[in-house]
Amino acid sequence: MQQLISREEVIKKVHEVTGEVLSTMLGLEAKPEAVYTESQHGRADGVVSFAGFAGPQCVGTGSMQCDSKVACTLASQFLMSDYKSIDDEVLDAFGELTNMVIGNFKTSLEDQMGQMGLSIPTVVYGKNFSTRSPGNEEWLVIPFSWGDDKLFIRVCLKEKESDQAVHAGKKQEFVLQN
Repeated sequence: MQQLISREEVIKKVHEVTGEVLSTMLGLEAKPEAVYTESQHGRADGVVSFAGFAGPQCVGTGSMQCDSKVACTLASQFLMSDYKSIDDEVLDAFGELTNMVIGNFKTSLEDQMGQMGLSIPTVVYGKNFSTRSPGNEEWLVIPFSWGDDKLFIRVCLKEKESDQAVHAGKKQEFVLQN
């Protein structure tokens, strides 16, 4: 398969769009941390959100995840109010921030990959939950921190299957190449 976008390009794009959203919308100067890959999100407490995107060449999902305290901090900055616990307003704000970060990332891919659609974000909150994709897909994890707070942006990109490949049972290959 021809490489559609490099790992480094994805990381650069996520750094740019996340830094811009956090700085412009929340007044936060987040520092990017070491990037890694994982096949599952694993057990988590807090808030996680997902937004899917699809275009002529690839399909993917972007995710944001943080603990409850950080989600409240983000919502407080975004909505200019004080939130100490997770409620509907915090979850709505987290979903909107996901829409901004993942939506801007999707838009940055469009020059290379053609026009893409974006799904409505889904936000999940709880304690001791886990998330996974069917087939244990590999996710690129791009953490950000400010003070003691951390936000994890995750991206999974795959080459879009043709209708013929789907019917032939062809397995999809990853877009990201190391």
